[in-house]
Amino acid sequence: MAMTSLPDELWTRILEIGVQSRGFTYKDLCCLSISSRRLRRLSNDDSLWSHFLSSDFPLYPSASPLVSSKSIYKLRFEKVREKRIAAQRRALLRKESQIAEHSRKIREFENRLAEETSKMKATLSEVSNLRKVREASVALNVWQPEVVRGRHKELVEQSVVPVESRVNTLEMEFKVCKQQILVLKKAYNDEKQRLDTAKEELSSLKYHPLQNQELVGGGLDESHANIKTKKLKRSIMSSGKWKRHGVIFSFLG
Repeated sequence: MAMTSLPDELWTRILEIGVQSRGFTYKDLCCLSISSRRLRRLSNDDSLWSHFLSSDFPLYPSASPLVSSKSIYKLRFEKVREKRIAAQRRALLRKESQIAEHSRKIREFENRLAEETSKMKATLSEVSNLRKVREASVALNVWQPEVVRGRHKELVEQSVVPVESRVNTLEMEFKVCKQQILVLKKAYNDEKQRLDTAKEELSSLKYHPLQNQELVGGGLDESHANIKTKKLKRSIMSSGKWKRHGVIFSFLG
């Protein structure tokens, strides 16, 4: 039997069963409405859209009997969509702010690492010079050619601080610098990992602009929103076009 030979009453009942059993979504009904004039007329039935209103927007007040349920559904859908877009924008701004903060901390760690490394090199250089002074002081107690002895004596006389105590102090400073560099490197790597994670999350937010965004002030509840998200993904995969979502709701008017 051809589909066109089915009476309107049977088609209406099929649509009612699909909507009431949640086998049909608002998208399915919109797709049916663009397939033929007859189905467009039948899919505009107020009882079908009234059911969608109560199931998709349970937190909203009751619809006015003077306005069609389909028109009210379109208005509420657009309002919820605007809230989702606003929530997505806020999420993007928060994530960009986090990335900026992570980047600032990384620059701070880089500057501190450079300072500690420079300090450690200066300490090593001074320790090396003091060790030469200590070796020259010891060499003065043994016989050596006068030229070499004069050079060692000049080196010892240039030192104005006790060599041993200064060497011990510098060696302690070197250990502290080394430990501080290890701590800063660990903090730098941790912050770098947080920055990379934040960048991935920002990329995901931009690629899936309305995914997992909570609504503010009512609309779809969380469990029902998850169901809608899964159905929307399946529909998108079957159609292969994001633009279909906008095309469908051009027929809600």
